[in-house]
Amino acid sequence: MIKKKILITTGGTGGHIFPAYSLAKYLINKKYNVNIITDKRGLKYLKNYKELNLKVMPSSPLVKDNIFKLLISISIVFYALIKSFIFLIFNRPTVIFGMGGYSSFPICIAASILKIKFIIYENNLIIGQANKYLLPYAKKIFVSYKELVGISNKYNNKIYEIGNIVREEIINLKIFSNNNNIIHGIKILVLGGSQAAKIFAEQLPEIFVRLKNINIKIKVYQQCQKNQNEQLSEFYEKNGINYNIFNFTNKIIDYYSKVNLVITRSGASALGELVNVGIPFISIPLPTSADNHQYKNAEFYQNKGCGFLLEEKDIKFKLYNLINSIYNDKSLIEKILSNQKQYSDKEIFKNLSNQIEKIINDKN
Repeated sequence: MIKKKILITTGGTGGHIFPAYSLAKYLINKKYNVNIITDKRGLKYLKNYKELNLKVMPSSPLVKDNIFKLLISISIVFYALIKSFIFLIFNRPTVIFGMGGYSSFPICIAASILKIKFIIYENNLIIGQANKYLLPYAKKIFVSYKELVGISNKYNNKIYEIGNIVREEIINLKIFSNNNNIIHGIKILVLGGSQAAKIFAEQLPEIFVRLKNINIKIKVYQQCQKNQNEQLSEFYEKNGINYNIFNFTNKIIDYYSKVNLVITRSGASALGELVNVGIPFISIPLPTSADNHQYKNAEFYQNKGCGFLLEEKDIKFKLYNLINSIYNDKSLIEKILSNQKQYSDKEIFKNLSNQIEKIINDKN
């Protein structure tokens, strides 16, 4: 039996890469022939996964603030489009899965011209620009939540809600029972991409010291940039904070079982993982995220009672009081955990498999 070819094309940020990897791993286990195309940013996340067939494509956003930069970005996109055509002609897949991000755009456009079916996936609460442009040509758009905004009503027939594409080990890891002991001490996991890691390392340690000084027992597991390791370590040791410093890791799941509170950016994949695992979180949206989508994500989960929302500008003035309240009012955590228990993406891969097969077998 000939394996059906599926091509996954993804942007290079963690919010695109980790769902792409989860999907690829599942499809490989289902005996599909899977290739992944990403850019240099995505390669740094995926290069250590030897089971993946990876190809790197050039990519660039359209930089509009300078005519010279705009011309360069257009030329890169055009070059990527040509390379996409060549790749698809010689490696024609049965279906393409576009995970969002500007580096997925050329492949999907080339697929549309070559009459190759493609699906796009959106896990944020507001549709991304690349997916918005691709939607008229896509066979379907798979979404994490029906509350997604930014899609014209004329494309409602293309929308299919599947949930968050998260790793199977995340879905199977339930640690709610570990989290209800926050009154005996806070074990905080601080997560963030490159920008968040820098800002969090600059602003959070002083707050943790203030909490310790009012006799709140605290341990910190903090992700930071490599050049901040020494500075953070010295600060925590000087102030008697129990800590563990780490940089980017593919094994973040190892930290989930050690903590009972997370401070994180508001990327859809990060928050989706935390809700599925069952850990209370304080989400601090990246204020410069496109269309303010991180704020939309954080607001959605706060409205569902699954997490707390705090804006970056309020870190210095409100985070201390929020954590203090969480520590002293046990009901706040109990409510979060109760709401998180109502949510699960355990059907995600079943939903995906059914829909992919339908699209593959659809002759239109």
